[in-house]
Amino acid sequence: MTAIHTWLGYAAGTLTTIAFLPQVLHVWQTKRAEDLHIGTLVSFTVGVTLWLTYGLLTHQRPVILANAVTLALQAAIIFLKLRYARAAPRQQEPAQLSGSNQSKP
Repeated sequence: MTAIHTWLGYAAGTLTTIAFLPQVLHVWQTKRAEDLHIGTLVSFTVGVTLWLTYGLLTHQRPVILANAVTLALQAAIIFLKLRYARAAPRQQEPAQLSGSNQSKP
């Protein structure tokens, strides 16, 4: 593999990996992830894990680096989704909980 191939791999890996950073930051800041489907997240994470394994087996550093970082970002997104999904019922306001008990005029 030539140097241009390696740098092309690093450039592609960098761009596709940083694409997930805004999603992680958005979920963390808003503490909401109900719009993210867990099936999509899990299947993508499995794919990234397979790419990482391929990179390790073929000793391709750009593939290894990009997919290791992407895997960490995906793990963070899944962790935050599960964490905020469990916390969501506790964060309802009292008016929302008692709103169904109020009679209509």
